[in-house]
Amino acid sequence: ETAAKRAMSPLSLTFLSALICCSFTLQTSSVSSPNIIIMLMDDMGWGDLGVFGQPSKETPNLDAMAAQGMLFPNFYTANPLCSPSRAALLTGRLPVRNGFYTTNAHARNAYTPQEIVGGISKDEILLPQLLKTKGYVSKIVGKWHLGHRPQYLPLKNGFDEWFGAPNCHFGPYNDTITPNIPVYNNSEMLGRYYEEFKIDRVTGESNLTQMYLQEGLEFIRRQTEAQRPFFLYWAADATHAPVYASKHFLGKSQRGRYGDAVMELDYSVGQILSWLRTLGIENNTFVFFTSDNGAALISAPHEGGSNGPFLCGKETTFEGGMREPAIAWWPGHIKEGTGINFCPGQEVSGVTTHDQKEHTMQPVIFHLGRDPGEKFPISVLTKEYHDVLSRISPVVEQHKKNLVPGIPQLNMCDLAVMNWAPAGCEKLGKCLKGPKSQPWKCDWPH
Repeated sequence: ETAAKRAMSPLSLTFLSALICCSFTLQTSSVSSPNIIIMLMDDMGWGDLGVFGQPSKETPNLDAMAAQGMLFPNFYTANPLCSPSRAALLTGRLPVRNGFYTTNAHARNAYTPQEIVGGISKDEILLPQLLKTKGYVSKIVGKWHLGHRPQYLPLKNGFDEWFGAPNCHFGPYNDTITPNIPVYNNSEMLGRYYEEFKIDRVTGESNLTQMYLQEGLEFIRRQTEAQRPFFLYWAADATHAPVYASKHFLGKSQRGRYGDAVMELDYSVGQILSWLRTLGIENNTFVFFTSDNGAALISAPHEGGSNGPFLCGKETTFEGGMREPAIAWWPGHIKEGTGINFCPGQEVSGVTTHDQKEHTMQPVIFHLGRDPGEKFPISVLTKEYHDVLSRISPVVEQHKKNLVPGIPQLNMCDLAVMNWAPAGCEKLGKCLKGPKSQPWKCDWPH
């Protein structure tokens, strides 16, 4: 058990809820409801932004966004994997409560590959469903990852529009053993990754981020002209391996192809914020930027990012997997320069072991103020350890007492449920024949 897991900031799960409550209050006082934009990056690490100390300084738009808004140096995700963290973001509930976990493995971590049978539970209330009751129009652009079967897709869960894909952009596949992932426009597919929607695995070239940018800008324009409050969930995934960038950005970064992807995403953030100003709605639009989990060190050095001074990354509950870059921007409401002038910790000698050990009876505790890299556990022999444990233990016991686990949605897999014949495939002649159903318990190494 790490300090990150024990000291999980409730901010990541309550911040948006507080905002929504604020917007409802504004609406009742005859002030127009604020537009909401959530920009969720994929596998982007805490150390990938210049404002957090990235030496290449290749994120000028995000750095400016932080200077004009509020920087969160201590912002935590709910899980170090993409699907459960996204489920938590949109439901406001931890994965163990909303069902985005597994009971098949030593840990609860799991996600939604093509062969997953489950998805987001119909019993969950998602943010767009809540906003719809207040007149909002909602769109998701990019990666969904909460289930790819028809009943789990975005338009069945509160969103009005969608341009993007239900799964990661893994591939290319031969469409015989494994189908390529479909790209949807609303409820029907437009084509598949690596086919109609090109990603060059050799050069890394793809225009997907530019497509996602244009989809977002056009949605903002339409809702502004219609004078409707909107929620845009902009979930670009270029920094998830295999990373990609458009031709204009390839080869531009000092950090290789991953840096090219970061530069294009930074450019896109700048374009969206500039568009809000052009339309004159910046003072009525709340924008929040963050990442689903820490950088994927397993994909480094060529296709993985940086978690700054923090230990490990994606798939772990150390700080590198759980602490994410986060920025809030709302001119006229959030004071410029709000936050902390945070500097990464010094390099220190000694590295903790990566051997798996049972710490249930005697948890490993770190002091993140003195030791942000989690290099030196507090000794169990000290008074400080026992003082901290005396505060943690009652919270843990209260959590266990009150916890009502959701039914695990990520236990079963079946090749028959893969993206063989998504809605709309008939019109395109893109339907594929899948195998017979033979479900099995998914194997999760995370």
